[in-house]
Amino acid sequence: MENTHRSGCPISTSLEVIGDKWTLILIRDMLCGKKRYGDFLDSPEKITTNILASRLSDMERYGLVTKQLYNKRPKRFEYVLTPMGSALKPIVQSMCIWGNSFFPETWVPPKSFMAPD
Repeated sequence: MENTHRSGCPISTSLEVIGDKWTLILIRDMLCGKKRYGDFLDSPEKITTNILASRLSDMERYGLVTKQLYNKRPKRFEYVLTPMGSALKPIVQSMCIWGNSFFPETWVPPKSFMAPD
């Protein structure tokens, strides 16, 4: 991917890639085993289909996921984290810890999700 970031700052660049409302939610879902479009639509946050399509496309363009054909007729795809996308797991885990610490009404992630790789 060519460098078209607005700043050389690593925080700014990272936020361009993962800083929207939905990308880390989709990363969370993929880390928990979701791969297919319908799986993502079933998440409690209720992402809309147009936003889901847009975010998955962006995530593929940035190299966070790969799109793999799993059914030829009709064409159906699943989305799999790349090593770059999987490397976000400790960040998502840290966000869970932070959220649980300061927002006690939030649900506690399963131990299997919080376990180090």
